[in-house]
Amino acid sequence: MRVVTIAAVVALALGAAGTARAEGEKAGDFDYYVLSLSWSPGWCATDGAGRGASQCDPRNDAHFVLHGLWPQYERGYPSYCRTVERDPSRTQSAAMEDIMGSDGAAWYQWKKHGRCAGLSAADYYATARAAYRAITIPEVFTHLNRDVKLPAAVVEEAFLEANPGLAANEITITCKQGRIQEARICLTKNMKPRTCGADVIRDCRMQDALMDAIR
Repeated sequence: MRVVTIAAVVALALGAAGTARAEGEKAGDFDYYVLSLSWSPGWCATDGAGRGASQCDPRNDAHFVLHGLWPQYERGYPSYCRTVERDPSRTQSAAMEDIMGSDGAAWYQWKKHGRCAGLSAADYYATARAAYRAITIPEVFTHLNRDVKLPAAVVEEAFLEANPGLAANEITITCKQGRIQEARICLTKNMKPRTCGADVIRDCRMQDALMDAIR
């Protein structure tokens, strides 16, 4: 599907993670990463706005934000790992707010997933930022000013068009409560796209998934 076709589908519509294992694994013991990008307007519509989340402030124009960079096994994932690394300072977590929405989100991601990477907090945050910056967000979704219903597959196609080095088996789109939820991209430890595990590559097959507008 060409970019123009994807944009046309969006225009027409405008007109009309895997199972965890036991917690507390050894840090650094994992197979690959999942870079999770959350569609912020959808989260704000269902949860965030009610919590007064700063990323839901219309002035931020948040679209796909970094949910997390998750160490993953070929099946399942580690969590709350044992590590000798110190937890990040408040300043370090606050510095991630521009791409993660809040310092609280950054801290939680470190606590549950970051400790499993076997990196220092500073290196984990830097790695997550680099991974996020390496993915091009499709332009058609960076200025979505009206709610749209579209096949979830169109969102995946848009990412594939915007990121020529990415293959269909290296990204999955998830839905929740009838909405586009996340784009999840599988990466090697060297931050190169790779095939997702069978428990990750479970594409949303909705034909009329809601994509809330950036408000």
